[in-house]
Amino acid sequence: MKTKPKNSIRYPDLELDPMILRETATAVQKLPPSELVRSVEQGLPLAELEDLRRDLDLPMDRLAPRLGLSKATLHRRRIEGRLSSDESDKVVRFARLYAKALEILGTEQNARLWLSTSQFGLGGAVPLDFAQTEVGAREVEDLLTRIDYTVYS
Repeated sequence: MKTKPKNSIRYPDLELDPMILRETATAVQKLPPSELVRSVEQGLPLAELEDLRRDLDLPMDRLAPRLGLSKATLHRRRIEGRLSSDESDKVVRFARLYAKALEILGTEQNARLWLSTSQFGLGGAVPLDFAQTEVGAREVEDLLTRIDYTVYS
């Protein structure tokens, strides 16, 4: 029997197997693209940002600036209960990276450490900092793929 994991992105008609999808981030990869696009366009619930914060094990004051959220904007979003489309897109981007790091590096601790530590393959940049743009996120994904295929550079 499939049940929704506690940390899954909230889609009423989508059932996800918690044994396969250990984290919110992994659930993001399993959503049908049309569902994900629609949800991002409408703005994700603020709870998704909190789930990402918990997945990455970062304090909100370190995560929010990486997503382009000032303290004032974060305060407004808490009142509204929903992120903007652009902010939602960034949350999904970071969740996608966390899921890929988790898949390749094997443990939550390894994924978190790798994403928060400077990487030679990114010219010494920290992956979460490098991923503030979509282009940077693609480079982080590419590096993770090279690590997976032991073509680390």
